[in-house]
Amino acid sequence: MKRVVLAAALMAFSVSGFARDITKPLNAETQAALTPTEVVQLMKDGNKRFLDDKPLERNFAEQIKASAGGQYPMATVLGCIDSRVPHEIVFDKGVGDIFSARVAGNFINSDILGSLEFATAVAGSKVIVVLGHTECGAVKGACDNIQMGNLTSTLSNIAPAVYSVGHKHEVKTSKNKAFVNDVAHANVDLTVRNIADRSPIIRDLIANGKLIVIGAMHNVSTGKIEFFDDKKLDHKSI
Repeated sequence: MKRVVLAAALMAFSVSGFARDITKPLNAETQAALTPTEVVQLMKDGNKRFLDDKPLERNFAEQIKASAGGQYPMATVLGCIDSRVPHEIVFDKGVGDIFSARVAGNFINSDILGSLEFATAVAGSKVIVVLGHTECGAVKGACDNIQMGNLTSTLSNIAPAVYSVGHKHEVKTSKNKAFVNDVAHANVDLTVRNIADRSPIIRDLIANGKLIVIGAMHNVSTGKIEFFDDKKLDHKSI
């Protein structure tokens, strides 16, 4: 992907009355000034630049130096381990911009939930994006009830999504692409809800308007990320 320098007006983002260069890591002041809604838009804008092959030009060496003394990421992405979904690249973000939690099937357990609590309540992240993707091997494995070592336990976390959409399909295996797609979407929706249901800390942040938890789906064929805006978990929906 060819990097291009965008006009300065496109590289500056107005944050509550002052502008900052979005090619530089956030600091405590600029992170605090961002709203969850603004961060969701920044994530969408980044994917749009990725799709247009117009990523922002960044000096990663400078970003490493700038963020060495502390981190103030704007968002946290809970995604699958799939190698085709590199979070910083598909959202066009740099060093220090996002926390990234990854597990096959983008579900939560107590360890991941604790990590999300740190990222939000301690480190100030304003948005959690639960990012599923098309052609997910973990979802296909759950659809086929694969039994293999420790993977059996891992895939059992996706089983609720499999059961939730099973009544819509006659063929309930990975050979049915519509079934796989429905399970992947349902898994994202259930994970979004489970994050708030299982964490009083995160639930309070949402209720106070300090955090948005939102689902999204990455298309591995196009790179496009579809946000589930109609199922956004914010202070109005809990």
